[in-house]
Amino acid sequence: MYALKAVESCIQLLDWANPATGHSEPLTGERLTRAKSAYSTRRVDLMSAVNLLQGDVVQPHAGDLVLARVEKIGQHSRIELPSGRRAQLYPGDEIIVCYGNRYAPDQFEAVVPDHLGECSLVAGGGIAAQLLSRHNGMKRPTTIRPLGLLADIQGHRLNLMDWALPRIPSSLHRPYTLAVVGTAMNAGKTTTAANLIRGLVQTGQRVGAAKVTGTGAGGDRWTLLDAGAERVLDFTDAGYASTYQVTLPQVETILHQLTAHLAIEPLDTLVLEVADGLFQTETAQLLASPAFARRVDGIVFAAGDALGALAGVEWLRRFPLPVLAVSGLLTASPLACREAVTATGLPVLTQDQLARGQWRPERDATEDGWPVCQFPRRDAIAASAYR
Repeated sequence: MYALKAVESCIQLLDWANPATGHSEPLTGERLTRAKSAYSTRRVDLMSAVNLLQGDVVQPHAGDLVLARVEKIGQHSRIELPSGRRAQLYPGDEIIVCYGNRYAPDQFEAVVPDHLGECSLVAGGGIAAQLLSRHNGMKRPTTIRPLGLLADIQGHRLNLMDWALPRIPSSLHRPYTLAVVGTAMNAGKTTTAANLIRGLVQTGQRVGAAKVTGTGAGGDRWTLLDAGAERVLDFTDAGYASTYQVTLPQVETILHQLTAHLAIEPLDTLVLEVADGLFQTETAQLLASPAFARRVDGIVFAAGDALGALAGVEWLRRFPLPVLAVSGLLTASPLACREAVTATGLPVLTQDQLARGQWRPERDATEDGWPVCQFPRRDAIAASAYR
C-alpha cells in the first residue's frame, strides 16, 4: 500500500520535473470563484490553485483538475456541485472538473485523453474525458474546451490524490460488513443498499457506508446518507475521480482505506456498494480478491431477473463468497421473485422488506452485541480464491 503511494508520488514528481510542461497562466481568485466546481473536486482546496498549465505538450492524468469552458450542451445540461445542487450549464460557462475514465454501458465509455484539446463532460459529477462510445439512448455528451490544468504556486498540477484521506492501518475489530453487488449498471444496487441501511437503522443499528468503485458523482452518496447512514465515503475520498482502468492493487487500497476509516467510528454495520456488474473488469477482479473476502461478511446480490440472479450467485459462489440474499429490480415482480427463490435457493428480499428491517442477517457477535471479525473464516475464503 505504502509502496504504491510512493510510486504514485514519484510519477507526479517526474511530471513536475519534466521541462516539457508547456507554459502557465495566472489564475485569479475571482475567476476561480466564478467557475462552477463539480462534486468530483469536493475534497480539494481550490484556493491553492493560482496557475493554469497550458500547451500542446501538457498531458492530463486521471484525477487532474482542469478549468474548462462549456462549448455545446449535450446529455449533461447540469453539473453537480460539491453541495449536491445541480447547477444549470450554459455555453461559455467555466467549470472545474477532473479528468477520469468512464465505464457505463447504459451511458458512456470514455478515457482520459493525451492532450488538452476539446473533450466531453461524461458524468454530471464532473468527469472530463474523450468519448469512445455511447448508449443509443444517450444524447451526445456536453462538449467542453479545457483551458488549463489547475496548478499551485510552484507550478505543480493539482490532483485528487493530493487530498485523499490519510492512509491508516486496518483495525483488528471492525463492524459487521455487508456488500451489495449486482449483475450490471442499473440492477438496483444503490436502491437495495439504501433500503438495507434504512432497515438496519430502523432496528436501532448505527450504520456506515462506502461506495468502493464507480465514477465520481454524489447521487449515490446522498441517497445512502438520506437512508440513515451516519457516514458515507466513496472512492473520491481515496483520491480517485473514477475506478475504471485502475489496477487491482489500487482498488484494494481504496477498499482498505474506506473500510479502515469507517471502522474507527462507533458503528454496528458497514454497507459497501460495488459499482457496475460482474463482467466489469475492476469489479470482477475486486470480488475475486482475497482482500475483498477478508473484509466482507455477507453479500446481497441485485439483479433484474431470475436468470441474472442465478448466474450472479453461481459466479460469486465459485470463489466462494457468502451470498446471503437476492434483491434488486427483479423484486418489482412477485413472479420474478418466486423464480429467483426457486433458482438460487436464497431468500429474495423486496425493497419494502429491507426498508422495514424485516431481514436481519445472521452474524457472530460478542456478549455485548457488537459484531466481531472472524478472521479464520474469512482467511479460509480468501485462500480458496486462488485455488
